[in-house]
Amino acid sequence: MTPYDPVSAARRQAVSVSLATGLYGISFGALSVAAGLSVPQTMALSLLMFSGGSQFAFIGVVGGGGALGAAVASAALLGARNGLYGAQLTPLLDLPWSRRLPAAQLTIDESTAVATAQPTRAAARVGFWWTGVGVYLLWNLFTLLGALAGDRLGDPRAYGLDAAAAAAFLALVWPRLAGRAAQAVAGAAVVVALATTSLLPAGVPVLLAALAAVVVGLVTTGRPPVPGAVR
Repeated sequence: MTPYDPVSAARRQAVSVSLATGLYGISFGALSVAAGLSVPQTMALSLLMFSGGSQFAFIGVVGGGGALGAAVASAALLGARNGLYGAQLTPLLDLPWSRRLPAAQLTIDESTAVATAQPTRAAARVGFWWTGVGVYLLWNLFTLLGALAGDRLGDPRAYGLDAAAAAAFLALVWPRLAGRAAQAVAGAAVVVALATTSLLPAGVPVLLAALAAVVVGLVTTGRPPVPGAVR
């Protein structure tokens, strides 16, 4: 029997998550063009902003006839969660300063999830970089395909690509919900998100859910959570 290798396992997880998430870029590209953005503008969002939730929030406001300022504010609110990820990943990955700028660009939901799911620092680093780079390349490739195909695709959500990305993310998170503290944190975040999504602007429910998770984590553990028992 082949011995378990955390680094190889992290690499496999990264590839599968990158593929599932990257494919969803088709949906963004098509919807962005349908909202009135040009192909170059659509690609600029994916290349520079590179935060799927923020990108969808931006084109949602623009496509609905909202002001540019409102679109930027919605995208910024939703993207603020990446700052929380950075605070968790900094001690976990312990990267040299020369690599922190590119790492900041690749700090997204998926790279954070894969990195924090690993049992060792070496595996966490591999998971982070492979996922971040993989998603970046595939997301931009499929954004371009979706933008060029445009209306010929119909409604991209009909293909279930949004469900594929969510399923890949859930598969990473699920094993970490074995303990009661983790279940309490996840439950509180879900309740807050569901209760506020229809009432508050895009981005705010995500931040409130993250805040609820922090509060529950502090109450149940009695101290700030340490990002992974990684050495």
